[in-house]
Amino acid sequence: MKKPKTPELNRRQFLMNGAVAVTALTAVGLGANYLKKLNVENSKSLLRPPGAVNEDEFIYACIKCGLCVQICPVNAIKLATIKDGLSYGTPYIDPRAQACDFSCDALQCIETCPTSALDFIPFKTAGEEAFIAYNKANPNIGKDYNPIAIQSKAMKANTTMGLAVINLDTCFAAKGKGFKGSPREDGFDGVYRSPNPKRKERKASLVNDHAFNRDICDLCVTECPIGETAIIMENNGNIMTPKVLDACTGCGVCVMVCPSSEDTIVIDKLKTV
Repeated sequence: MKKPKTPELNRRQFLMNGAVAVTALTAVGLGANYLKKLNVENSKSLLRPPGAVNEDEFIYACIKCGLCVQICPVNAIKLATIKDGLSYGTPYIDPRAQACDFSCDALQCIETCPTSALDFIPFKTAGEEAFIAYNKANPNIGKDYNPIAIQSKAMKANTTMGLAVINLDTCFAAKGKGFKGSPREDGFDGVYRSPNPKRKERKASLVNDHAFNRDICDLCVTECPIGETAIIMENNGNIMTPKVLDACTGCGVCVMVCPSSEDTIVIDKLKTV
């Protein structure tokens, strides 16, 4: 029986393979340098998903697997493009197009991250502490209740994606204007789960499925998933205007539901860890 032939690497093949490897490495190096030169500042302005570590660490910790994109129930998470430099392929949120409305309750994007670029530990701790505090405050509650709602609320409140900033020069409320109808342009397909207890929604629905009739526009306040610890209406020289508080998470729901056609509300990423 003949022995199977074993491949032999002759000198010419060795040199050819070596040349290919050098060319590939050179291309990778040039690509990296090219990406590094591309709009790094724009990259740093990207609004990251909940739990994102410091931006300088994030762009290296993130392996661009896209799991956070796949698991988001409202498709709020997108992947950065080549114009975003070193952030190419990393996740971000454009809240005007689709905000993070916490529909998943358990912050699944963080749980699914394999490298802790989205760090779950602070949220786990917040949930545990809330659970312990609730049990201490309600010693006779029994063991039949579901603690997930308590833990989920604490975890969402612990989010620090950014901080909403309101331009009162273009704000409807600051102009003494009300609002009637659906908040966004025809065809807008953004969704969110309304916090209004009368709607009793379990899943997110189209923003434009929600009709409003307000003497003074306050959608940024009433539709906030965090509530009055994050944003309120206050008297500002006999005019009621929205005021963002420290508990704002930067989720961007206020940005998405704002009926103004201008950039009246933006998310300042400076609060990000």
